[in-house]
Amino acid sequence: MITMPFKRLLALTLACVPTVLMANDLPDLNGQTIVAVTENAYTPLNFADPETGKGIGWEYDAFNEIAQRLNAKVDWQLSSWDTMIQAVKQGQFDVGMDGITINEEREQQIDFTDAYLVSQQYMLVRADEDRFNNAEEFAKNDDFLFGAQPGTTNFYVAVYNVLDGNEANPRIVLFDNFGPSVQALKTGDVDSVLMDSTSAQGYMGANPGTFKVIGGPLGTEEFGFILTPGSELKGPINAALASMKADGTLDALNKKWFFDYKNK
Repeated sequence: MITMPFKRLLALTLACVPTVLMANDLPDLNGQTIVAVTENAYTPLNFADPETGKGIGWEYDAFNEIAQRLNAKVDWQLSSWDTMIQAVKQGQFDVGMDGITINEEREQQIDFTDAYLVSQQYMLVRADEDRFNNAEEFAKNDDFLFGAQPGTTNFYVAVYNVLDGNEANPRIVLFDNFGPSVQALKTGDVDSVLMDSTSAQGYMGANPGTFKVIGGPLGTEEFGFILTPGSELKGPINAALASMKADGTLDALNKKWFFDYKNK
């Protein structure tokens, strides 16, 4: 039975931001309000605190820190995943985040910041799963089902990296939000959910003894904040990200959300 060592997963989350600037060299946005949107359904990047209902997670902490360094304020809003990119493109929100993978198709619609996390896709299964140990064994049995949210990286990796390339394959059970797909896995309605390594750690930490990761990586992805095309915020946000990488803030956030939260 193959499982993923935590240290390997954590190593994959190191931020990939090229420029190095210190906080005192950053642009000053003079108290500007940045309207930021997320979904609150992608543990541990963004989700509702089970105790308070307040939005928390890696992306909340990271962007609040970015705003503080740039002398800006954040107006947090919520949106479903399927409307988020279009809403940011149209300028309804200034910046969006939801573990959004940087790819060429999306770059034709919106602007991305530099990558803030690098992760890989793995198969999340129930902790007692013993019928298959990897993607190859899963693919051979037509009875095994994936849970996925349409239009996401997880969906496309399931279609093209594991199954037959047919986006209408009945072995993929679609859900409007990511959370319900994980709940369906928990209750046995599906047999696996593809998930980036960062979120897999979050779900395993929030549900001890319920889930595990099997097999090897099925794809690598970089996450970036999305911006309205031509946004003047791109340069300042990238500079703030670079300073947070340089002074260890991003590493501290990785520890907080991918280790401390898992083990609290």
